[in-house]
Amino acid sequence: MSGFYAFFENASYWPLALTVTVFCGTMWLQRKTKLAFLNPIMLAAILIYPILLLTHTTMEAYQKGTQVLSFLLTPATICLGLSLYTQLQKLKNDLPAILIGVTAGVLTSLGTVLFIGILCGMERTLILSVLPKSVTTAIGLALSEEGGGIPSLTTAVIVVTGALGHLAGGAFCKLLHITDPIARGVAYGTTSHVIGTTRAAEESVLTGAVSSLSLAIAGLLTAVLFPLAARLIG
Repeated sequence: MSGFYAFFENASYWPLALTVTVFCGTMWLQRKTKLAFLNPIMLAAILIYPILLLTHTTMEAYQKGTQVLSFLLTPATICLGLSLYTQLQKLKNDLPAILIGVTAGVLTSLGTVLFIGILCGMERTLILSVLPKSVTTAIGLALSEEGGGIPSLTTAVIVVTGALGHLAGGAFCKLLHITDPIARGVAYGTTSHVIGTTRAAEESVLTGAVSSLSLAIAGLLTAVLFPLAARLIG
């Protein structure tokens, strides 16, 4: 068995191969079944974790082996702006409403985490790790590390938040009778970042464009407000 574990310790390509294989498999499964709750990102994370435990692969080794994927996060996020560019003329008149909606969403997100965290007596480190839950992983990790949070916990919270938005966003909009594509785009982009934006893009090009704009604005606002929120914790 020692040789079995040594293989995974020495194979630097192992974490990358595992991640790509599992993700492609979960993507195929969702397309085959067409079941929304089989979110590839969430399902891949659930499947990969026990495999890492079984092979005695540490989180440090996994992160080192998948650095190339982390590097690609930023350009992948930027690519979401292509749909925004094509719809820019249609959005000019709605920019004030979009800004107000995104600002309200960011304040609500940060305020809710602060309120629940302080009310429940959570440690400062935990609150700081959860605060950037509604922004992209690239921004959330930077804020968490700078503020003294736990990056791995922040990553998990961001993935769960995005997956929930992807799975339940449409149902909530239907429940609240939100049918306007711009309003739905603001909701997806502000609350569930990139993963939610993929769901918004499935609804329509306009909804996807608004969601892309919203996640960008939400990221900037969160980056500005995060230090202020951190000071309130003490």
